[in-house]
Amino acid sequence: MLKDQNGFKFLDKGEGEPLILLHGLIGKLSNWDAVVEYFSRQYRVIIPALPIYSIPVRKLGLETLTDFLESFVDFLALDQINLMGNSLGGHIGLIYALRRKEKVKRLILTGSSGLFENSMGGSYPKRGNYEYIKERTEYTFYDPKTATKVLVDHVFDTMKSIQNCLSIVAIAKSAQRNNMSKELHSVAAPTLLVWGLNDTITPPYVAHEFDRLIPNATLRFIDECCHAPMMEQPKKFNLIVEAFLKKA
Repeated sequence: MLKDQNGFKFLDKGEGEPLILLHGLIGKLSNWDAVVEYFSRQYRVIIPALPIYSIPVRKLGLETLTDFLESFVDFLALDQINLMGNSLGGHIGLIYALRRKEKVKRLILTGSSGLFENSMGGSYPKRGNYEYIKERTEYTFYDPKTATKVLVDHVFDTMKSIQNCLSIVAIAKSAQRNNMSKELHSVAAPTLLVWGLNDTITPPYVAHEFDRLIPNATLRFIDECCHAPMMEQPKKFNLIVEAFLKKA
């Protein structure tokens, strides 16, 4: 059940150290279901719904979304957080980790943008074309069957709105402009990079570059896995993350 407090909509489950999860551009909270189920036994797992479609397009960008995350963390009075982000969520997590170093205990990035991303397989989604949306959604996964009808319908319904499309384009352009290669040396938190070995959106060489540029980074690959390891290989993903959280 989503909570709705002070203008924030979020899932909040479990007790213990806070583990904040940030979804991707066309992602949704349920992308993290397997992570929530596994880690809420020992952590307080929190997923904010990023206001990608509610902020006016002229104000929309990575900085605005990071402002949102900063306000959200302050609202919940959280400290020493474990911050995990997929794709766009990883990019926002990186910016926040640099802005509020004292708040972030550990950082986990999976398929993160911030250096390079092949948005939607090289082009923006076409509105009203279900087969195209289905093909582009399947492109995100090693096994196309992972793109269930429920997931494809979600993306298709999201893209029905011209306003939503404008928001997605604005965020995608903001992410492409915001190359963090010159800032990553300042990331202070121990950082885990979990990457699909078959990632087509942020290919493996991007993970290697993150690993090279972030001082205290650990890189782990998952085979037969594309851009969303927590969805496609949840058991392997959770075990890798758990080992990092216990060790770091």
